[in-house]
Amino acid sequence: MTHITDVGNVKIHLTMGCFMICSDCYLVYCHKDAQEQRRSPGKKAKTGKPKQAKAVKKGPLPVINRGKFLKVGETISVHAGDTLELRCRGKPVQWALPSYLEEEDEGRLRIVQHERYGVLTLINTTGADTGEYTCYPMFCEDTDCRKNYDKAIKELFVPSSDYYEVIQLRSNWPTRLPCQVTSPAANVTLHREFPPVEVAVDGTEISFNVKKGFTIHRPRPYHAGALYCVANLGGLRQSSTKYMLIYVNYPMAPPAPIIQASSTSLTAGDNLRVSCTVMGERNVAVEITWEYPGQQVTYHKHSIINSVGGGATGQQIQSILLVDEVRDVDQGAYTCTAENLQGSKSVSTTVKVLPKAKPPKP
Repeated sequence: MTHITDVGNVKIHLTMGCFMICSDCYLVYCHKDAQEQRRSPGKKAKTGKPKQAKAVKKGPLPVINRGKFLKVGETISVHAGDTLELRCRGKPVQWALPSYLEEEDEGRLRIVQHERYGVLTLINTTGADTGEYTCYPMFCEDTDCRKNYDKAIKELFVPSSDYYEVIQLRSNWPTRLPCQVTSPAANVTLHREFPPVEVAVDGTEISFNVKKGFTIHRPRPYHAGALYCVANLGGLRQSSTKYMLIYVNYPMAPPAPIIQASSTSLTAGDNLRVSCTVMGERNVAVEITWEYPGQQVTYHKHSIINSVGGGATGQQIQSILLVDEVRDVDQGAYTCTAENLQGSKSVSTTVKVLPKAKPPKP
């Protein structure tokens, strides 16, 4: 009996008086009494189609005294009447056989699929069995199985209807570029559109996960720009959607405004000054808005917004509301609301307007 084991695609040629088998395989020699144990008839192969191996739950193919595996050259010889046994690693495995065997109905051919490899057994070999024997692992997507992965996978990236996608680079939050591939075997690299260079992926600043894509762990301004991914598999090369990365200096927390009035009790005709001050992070935009009594009355009211420093790592923003010659309608709550990308917060103060004292009678 002759056994042949392979780790990939195998093409085998047989010729007679003895069989000539060419492949990148391993040859297994077993005791002669093992031949009789392997002559159970198998399923007839369908005409014109490669053989699909039967699935069995478990059990390695029994090899008497463990068999001796030898690397073979381009051809091997099998004597007529001997048993030919070929093994091909893969789950599942398919076989392509000489046309004579495609119509074999004498029960000499048996194909079995084990857990990690397939086995083809041909007993009572004859000269008519000479030819090419090919085994190949099948690549399956759900119920669709094909022998060549690059033919089964026409799109290396998960299809998207968008030509480009805008992604915010937040200074305090990791940013992910999906770049989802359809094959875990694809080699994926990250590229910048301008200047056209490959982006280094060191696993610390930027890392790649086949299920999640590329992650920029601590985004910085120099990460911004147009980036895309490139996948290579089996000679097929494709580019992903373009990602337009916009850097945003994202705040760590919502702003915390402080409101202060020049006086909480004024006499009609006095001038009122209310300030709203926000301490925040440098280069983080803060919007300040006001709500106050008599807001619809436009006379003698205006606000001033100043950036008044705050140090090397922070900034102080101040909005000042001025009300000239307050009236009774200006009495009530003055509310300042400060908002950034993390949220908003409001603070209030109440102002009371007293009537003017009447001048004393002469």
